[in-house]
Amino acid sequence: MLSEESVIVLNHISYENRILTIVMIVSFVNPFTGSALTLALPDIGTAYGAMESQLSWVLEIYLISSTIFIMPLGKLADTWGKKKVFLLGSIIFMFSSLAVFAVSSMQGLFLLRFFQGIGSASIFATSLAIIALVYPAEKRGKAMGLTIAAVYSGLSLGPVIGGLLNYYYQWQSIFYFIAFFGAVAVLLTLLIMKEEWISNPEGHMDYWGAVLYAAALVLMMFGLSEILNLFYAPYVLAFGAVLFCLFLYREWHQSDPLLPVRIFTQNRIFSCSNFAAMLNYSATFAIGFLLSFYLQRILGLTSRDAGLIMLVQPVLMALLSPVTGSLSDRIQASVLASSGMGLIAVGLAVLAYDVPAESILVIIGCLFIIGIGFALFTAPNNNAIMSSVPQEYYGMASSVVGTVRLIGQVLSVAIVTLILSRTGSAAADPAEVLMNNIQFAFIVFTVLCLIGIFPSMVRIRK
Repeated sequence: MLSEESVIVLNHISYENRILTIVMIVSFVNPFTGSALTLALPDIGTAYGAMESQLSWVLEIYLISSTIFIMPLGKLADTWGKKKVFLLGSIIFMFSSLAVFAVSSMQGLFLLRFFQGIGSASIFATSLAIIALVYPAEKRGKAMGLTIAAVYSGLSLGPVIGGLLNYYYQWQSIFYFIAFFGAVAVLLTLLIMKEEWISNPEGHMDYWGAVLYAAALVLMMFGLSEILNLFYAPYVLAFGAVLFCLFLYREWHQSDPLLPVRIFTQNRIFSCSNFAAMLNYSATFAIGFLLSFYLQRILGLTSRDAGLIMLVQPVLMALLSPVTGSLSDRIQASVLASSGMGLIAVGLAVLAYDVPAESILVIIGCLFIIGIGFALFTAPNNNAIMSSVPQEYYGMASSVVGTVRLIGQVLSVAIVTLILSRTGSAAADPAEVLMNNIQFAFIVFTVLCLIGIFPSMVRIRK
């Protein structure tokens, strides 16, 4: 339970800021859950005898599960209540993280990560909508900036804190850390949140659309990840793409769709902002995964030291995101976000150049540049998305933001999995092969980021 002093402090904070506090806690712990295991993956691989390409599924199953469920849960939140779905996600998060004590195999870890993904989807389907509903338009940018600071702190501090916990207390301690914050979120939600925020009580769930969407995503991601290892992977990928086209066709003709496809053709700011976000996440999410193996297996650093090096990026993002969020209330998102995407591309390009040079100082400089770029891009981009739709679409917009983020992250991990599957010649040094694959991955991500500058630039404020 919260202490009496904590309750007194909460009572002196405005209601909207108390809601923001809860959202920031879960906005930190959700992406933290996705990234905290990156520096622990080598130890997990040693414990269960898994290769690098197999270990990537520890990240990917979590992301795929989140992506499958975020749209249906966002739809459910509109009819059942955003508070209920938000609370449900926090509860699932807490219990699925505690269940790590029972894990004794990679299969058990995969199952745990699947349930963590459901909890993540419940939270991300509702959190931005709740912020947009609680805060007036003139204060929303700063609130979005603080939320994004929490999100990216979770994404980037995940490897840092995860690396330290893994170094001192073994990798299972990461899950107990997550469970603690999940419990705090559950308690605060029960004590503070009053409204249910039901926007469409008469709505219905498009179950067949949800099934098509889930099947298409799983098949496409599996096919892409295993395209070099399994002869039938290209056919799986193609079949998944066909199912996704059928899903889009169905949603276009639904009166109450799971995904309102028509809004992408009718709202330029909404569609361009989401496309830019997907490219941004595709180009950046796996940076921590790649640096984890590079710093430990190529440069020989411990998980603790590697985590400390990667601390540069989240510190900058946490400091600058509230500032750039406030700026987005006055400056066009296209200017801020395009500048941020450009800086990230520069940082990725230099990382690709530095991999053979093995300079830690250059890596730190690149993370500095990427951190500034993240802050410039994300909060203004999210504010542009939420401000481009009327209030009755906030739930849908929040789900779409989470969906494109997760699709981008899944694509990022799938690209890395595909690249790391390249083995080279039989006589090749494994360390050299790994280094070449990491360098190639950074080159691919640089190209994706450069492409992402264009949809970010073409937006105009109506």
